[in-house]
Amino acid sequence: MTPFKRFYNLLKLDKRDVYQIIFYAAFAGLVNLSLPLGVQAIINFIQSGQVSVSWIVLVIVVTIGVAFAGVLTIMQLRIVENLQQRIFVRSSFEFAYRMPLIKFKELYSKYAPEQANRFFDTLMVQKGAAKLLLDFSTAFLQVGFGIILLALYHSFFMLIGLLLVLVLYIIFKFSYNDGLQTSLKESTYKYKVAAWLQEIARNRESFNKKKEFDYALERNDHYVSDYVNYREKHFNVMRKQYIQLVIFKVVITAALLSVGGFLVISNQMNIGQFVASEIIIVLLINSVEKIIFGLESFYDVLTSVEKIGQVTDMETSVIPNFYEMSSHGITVETENVCYNYPGTDKKSLKNISLKINQGEKIFLNGSNGAGKSTLLRLLAGITEPESGGIYVTDNYMNRLDDDSYKAQAGTFLQGETLFEGTIRENILFGSDNLDSENLKWALDAVCLSPFIKTFPNGLETHIHPGGRQLSASDVQKILLARSIVNKPNILFLEDPTDKMDDNTASSIIDFLVSDKNNWTLIIASKDDAWKNKCNRTITIANGEIINDIKL
Repeated sequence: MTPFKRFYNLLKLDKRDVYQIIFYAAFAGLVNLSLPLGVQAIINFIQSGQVSVSWIVLVIVVTIGVAFAGVLTIMQLRIVENLQQRIFVRSSFEFAYRMPLIKFKELYSKYAPEQANRFFDTLMVQKGAAKLLLDFSTAFLQVGFGIILLALYHSFFMLIGLLLVLVLYIIFKFSYNDGLQTSLKESTYKYKVAAWLQEIARNRESFNKKKEFDYALERNDHYVSDYVNYREKHFNVMRKQYIQLVIFKVVITAALLSVGGFLVISNQMNIGQFVASEIIIVLLINSVEKIIFGLESFYDVLTSVEKIGQVTDMETSVIPNFYEMSSHGITVETENVCYNYPGTDKKSLKNISLKINQGEKIFLNGSNGAGKSTLLRLLAGITEPESGGIYVTDNYMNRLDDDSYKAQAGTFLQGETLFEGTIRENILFGSDNLDSENLKWALDAVCLSPFIKTFPNGLETHIHPGGRQLSASDVQKILLARSIVNKPNILFLEDPTDKMDDNTASSIIDFLVSDKNNWTLIIASKDDAWKNKCNRTITIANGEIINDIKL
């Protein structure tokens, strides 16, 4: 989809408001262009050398026309403000809706927070769209009405008006692609600069030594140089357009003054008509100038909707539905499952076939890169197999869809972290329906209760993104509490205790593998304590299951 098509689709969502803006612009344009006619009539009355009621009425009408045009502009501003607010709200929910649902393969080679930065282009769309709708609609309508009005005075002015439109078309036609492409390139490196600054901020301690500090500046200089290079190319396109406009204005001004004066001298036009036509021509030139100078906003808006579109175009999963936790248990079965990561032909998993029954405690064993984490994510429904199938049924052999399956699952996977909010919000995600006894049970199970009691605000203690003010072990405990608080039927865990001391880790492991908890547990970890306490060990090497031992 082209950037212009994206912009069109964006405006189509609020087409009623857009039509209203154009409608008011048409009225304002007619009022503005009627002023020269009033001025012409006033001049004719003045030339008669007498004060008349008609002259006074015309002065009042012209004054009222100016006031009316101002009122129309204020009405346009109100509509545009509503439109800006809707664009912001719609875009924020679009990102909030899509980010959790974007498929793994779409973001595999991208950094999700950097992609989320595209939301800031919404601000450019807000301001740019408002400017384009107000200025462009008024300018284009004034050009159209002005040409019609000029034709009433003399055919020469009609020719000038058509030439004006032709020049505008030529300027836009031969610079549109260059202007848009340089704007897109400029934006690309703008985001590279922002992403690198984000990396520096995220790893401040790593860049506070001389060598690392210099590297941070050198890499920033590289991105900034590329940005300035494409910014300069974009400016050259705009400068070329401005130069063409200035040359045209000079030629038009000279032609109008000389030819218009000749028409007055030859009695083909009176002085009032000459003044009125000059006013109209000035309005037309100002309108064209407004369009040309507005092209930068036009390019910025197209670039912004394209950047936003790069996120909204990503393939997403179906929006999850709410399902109550089933008490029937689940069985997971895979058949010849294969998987390879995007951009590589090497298979990370090859022909994986296994069956997992309710209540099993499974330890995934294997060296680094064997495929343990990949299998864990496939079983958890985070990624989808390239071939083969994964089948999930309850104890009554009813097939479960993805939503109902994920509703039965709790996860603790590498890369998960805490978000900005209270400890309670990080565990419950705002749910008020959970039994407080379940929450206390989860906190006690992961040895988190004593830690919570050290805070004056307890569970309402506010934590920073990632839990930066907390120890790594406490962050793991909160994430573990999150994964078990709903008492899931199946748990997917990846090194959930590697930051904890041995005694705490042993206590939590004993709880998670206990027969008192009938959940299915699938754990990938380097800690052999899990292996010794699970009742099934699946060993993976080079993406294949080489051993499956049940105790």
